[in-house]
Amino acid sequence: MANAINTCFLLSLLVIFLTSSLASAAQYNVLSYGAKPDGRTDSTKAFLAAWTRACGSTSRSTIYVPPGRYFLRNVQFIGPCKNNAIVVRIDGSLLAPTNYWVIGNAASWISFLHVDGVSVSGGILDGHGSGFWGCKQSGKNCPSGATTLSLSNSKNIVISGLHSLNSQMFHIVVNGCRNVRIQGVKITASGTSPNTDGIHVQLSSGVRILNSKIGTGDDCVSVGPGTTNLWIENVVCGPWAWNQNYCPDNKNCPGQASGVKISGVTYQDIHGTSATKVAVKFDCSKRSPCTGIRMENVRLTYNNQPAGASCNNADGTASGFIQPSSCL
Repeated sequence: MANAINTCFLLSLLVIFLTSSLASAAQYNVLSYGAKPDGRTDSTKAFLAAWTRACGSTSRSTIYVPPGRYFLRNVQFIGPCKNNAIVVRIDGSLLAPTNYWVIGNAASWISFLHVDGVSVSGGILDGHGSGFWGCKQSGKNCPSGATTLSLSNSKNIVISGLHSLNSQMFHIVVNGCRNVRIQGVKITASGTSPNTDGIHVQLSSGVRILNSKIGTGDDCVSVGPGTTNLWIENVVCGPWAWNQNYCPDNKNCPGQASGVKISGVTYQDIHGTSATKVAVKFDCSKRSPCTGIRMENVRLTYNNQPAGASCNNADGTASGFIQPSSCL
């Protein structure tokens, strides 16, 4: 009898705890702050107002974006916040200006800076980048171009179920961050769109990119200096090739001593086709050669034939079935 009473008492406490926990999670609907889901009205201030409330709350918070189309200029969500559990749930589409000059010199369209414990879930981010690509390809005077989603100097971030469409430049950039998980995302742009890297990581540690599909006009995942403990798993890449050129972005390569050290990189179970004859290319400097490179079960073809490989100043091992033949 005493055990039954104790069990009931504990269950009652659990119910009270869960109820109070759910009640303490505040929700901030962008419509309540003036956002209009019509795809034309500027909703930037409404999104910032919702962020200000969520960031200033001492309890767990959710920013909710209902179904609809929301026009946004460049927007920065800046921390630190008073809580480290903010969910941005997007059930609609966020639209960048079609006039590429509006955000073209802002570096990023949507950015999170100095935040801890933020999750962004779902939604479509439409960068409307085709006009900008045309400008760059025509040789006219153009802005520098904007990244669609930038994460800077932040930690404990989750990006899930998001679709980034037609970014002007890079789609997602992770810069100076720790413990970032990007999963179940879809990133698409024309195969001829310039510099539309899917995900770029630099100066960051503990970044995981999982179960995603990336098809742009440039690299699927590009890796810059200062990156450690990067894990990429179950990523489908195209239409541009998974063309592994380990000459870090924005460096003078090949044959230049960049001072960037690349080591301990493993390529495992990578299958697909290449847009170029050389599918695997390690262009490392003499001053800082690539070391500890491992290739396991790599199958890449070009025009239904084994693709080629090229190595400069790279050392490592190859095991399992390797196609193209390893140059390590």
